[in-house]
Amino acid sequence: MSSDAKDDLDLTELELDALTELVNLGVSRAAANLAVMVREEVVLTVPKVALLTRRDAIRTIGEQESRSLVAVHQTFEGEFVGRALLIFPEENSLELVRALVGSELSNEEIIELEQEALAETGNVILNSCLATIANSLESNLKMSLPEVLRGEGARFFNLPPPPAAGPTVLFVYINFALRRRDIAGYIAMMMDLPSLAALQKLLRKLIAGMGGTSRA
Repeated sequence: MSSDAKDDLDLTELELDALTELVNLGVSRAAANLAVMVREEVVLTVPKVALLTRRDAIRTIGEQESRSLVAVHQTFEGEFVGRALLIFPEENSLELVRALVGSELSNEEIIELEQEALAETGNVILNSCLATIANSLESNLKMSLPEVLRGEGARFFNLPPPPAAGPTVLFVYINFALRRRDIAGYIAMMMDLPSLAALQKLLRKLIAGMGGTSRA
C-alpha cells in the first residue's frame, strides 16, 4: 500500500493470496451465473487483486480509463461491512446489455432496458463474489439492492454513507469475455479499518484451518 495508508491495516502476502483465491472462486461462480443469463459461455478472469487507498484507486482508474464510467454499487454488512462496486466504461454498457437481452432488439429498445439489465448484471456478479468469499470464511453478508451510477471514478469512491467509505479499497481488475465482446472492468470493495481487521481475522482462521500460518 502507498505511504498515505501507513496507519491502515495491511494483509500479509499469505493472507492476500488466500483472499485472491477466494475472489477467483467468486468470479468463477459469477461467470457461471452470468452464462445462464446470456445463454452463452462467459469468461471472467482476475489478473490482479490489490489493497489500495481510495486515492490510489481513483488514480488507477483515471490512468486506465479516460472515458465516462458506469458503476453498479451495493452495500454489504455482516462480520465486516462496506460497499461493493462493479465499474466499467460506459461505452461498453450497451454491448453488455445487448448480450443480455438479445441482438435482435433496436438501440432504442436496448437503451430502455439498459438500467435494469445493468443492475441485474451487477447484482449477479457482486453477490456471487461476496457470497463466495463470505461462505468460504464461514460468515454471512447481507446485500442491499443494486444501484446504477454514471460519472468519473472519484464519484464512485466518495459516495455518502451508509456505510462510510473506508480508507482502504480491495481493488480487483477483471476481464469479461462474452462471445466476441471483450469488456474490461473493475470490482472494488471499500471497507473501514475495523472491517478490514475483521476480514483479516477470518482469513487467518481459514489459513490456519488449511494448515498454513499467517503472521502480521
